[in-house]
This record gives sequence, C-alpha cells and structure tokens, in this order.
Amino acid sequence: MADNAPQRPHYTIPDLPAASRPRERLARLGPQALTDAELIAIVLRSGAEGINVLDLATQLIRFFRSLDGLARATFEELQQHRGVGPAKAAQIMAAIELGRRVMRDSPEQRPRVQSPADVAGLLMSDLAFEDQEHVKIVLIDSRNYVIATPTVYKGSLNSAHVRVGELFKEAIRRNAAAIILAHNHPSGDPTPSPEDIALTRQIIEAGNLLNVQVLDHVILGRQTWVSLKERGLEFSRR
Repeated sequence: MADNAPQRPHYTIPDLPAASRPRERLARLGPQALTDAELIAIVLRSGAEGINVLDLATQLIRFFRSLDGLARATFEELQQHRGVGPAKAAQIMAAIELGRRVMRDSPEQRPRVQSPADVAGLLMSDLAFEDQEHVKIVLIDSRNYVIATPTVYKGSLNSAHVRVGELFKEAIRRNAAAIILAHNHPSGDPTPSPEDIALTRQIIEAGNLLNVQVLDHVILGRQTWVSLKERGLEFSRR
C-alpha cells in the first residue's frame, strides 16, 4: 500500500519564487538577512542527486549540529555527508577559512576579554538558561581578543567524562595563546562543585604540558557568575 502513496514533490531552486532564492535575497536584502543555510547554499552553488542546494545546506548544519560544528569539520568529515564530494568540501572549507582570516586580520571587530566579567558578558545570553551543562572554551590570542568560543562538551559535568584533550584541540589548531574554560550550572547557582574544581586542576596541568595558558574557569548561573581564579581555587597553585 505504501507504494501507492503519493510521492512528495522534489523542488529545485529554480522552482522557488525568485524572491525566495538565496542569491536573489542576498542581492535585494544583503547577506545579513540570510539564514546560515542560505549562505551555505550560495557557497555550494548546486545540490546533489535528489536534493536541492538549500535542503543540502540545511541538512549539513543539522548533521554537524551547528554552524560551529560545520566550521570545525575536517575535509574527510565533510565528505561523509551524502551529496558532499571533494569539490563541495573544498568550497565550504575555503569560505570558512576566509571568514577566519578576516577576523584574524581585524581583531578590533572581535570581543576582547580582560576580566571574568567580560567572559560572563560574552557567554551569559547563550548559557544562562540552558537545561543541561555546556562546557565552552574561550580561545584568546596574544592581545586578549577572542578567536572563537566552541562548545566542547554537553551533559553532566564530571572530570571522568570530559575528554581534557578535546579542550585543547581547537586551541592548538587555531594557535590560541591561552584559553578560558567556561560552563553553566542549570540550577542557576554558580557555586563551584568538587567536580568543577577537579576538572580545573586537570585542565591546568594539561595546559602546562601543552604550553597553552589556562587563564580562568568561569561558572555561569542565571544572573551571576563565579571565577575560580578570583576565588583562589586551583589557580593559586600555579
């Protein structure tokens, strides 16, 4: 019986009204008006067999869970997605690298962190009301400008579960001078737990071995935050 069910029509970009096509929308409204998927669709230029480029771009973001996840994917990982071959993987990586170089060449356009309050201000709106713990690392260059703030872990924070090596992977790849660890407490109370302190100790020790300075560990609550460095927890041992 399922064989007789009507098939969902497959739409291509030319099937869309001209005003809804990504390139036409960009020309009319500017790039800032487009969604992430529309911008990626313009970079890719064409879809693949059975899928238009806009749907392919949307699936890519879902597959890698976020735009940041897509930006961190390797050449090989991009090609694991159906419809992405070497050419499309190269197009995505080239566009992302151009964006990184613009940010690197214009540091004044990036946030600068010089205190735990700056870190809290940077991340509070993203993390304060999450219903599970998210661990982020703030990658810092030699002048305290933010390079990126990737999420490296989600779930109940336990030093036995968090892979410390993952925290430094992006720092090394992006040549960060230092990192700041940050995570939220869904309860709203940012008081450091024994697990928070133990994880901080591990990260500082790993940073010393890898020659990547760990500047602080900031814990975010609903409206408040705590700096482990300001409280003299673990950082006083350095």
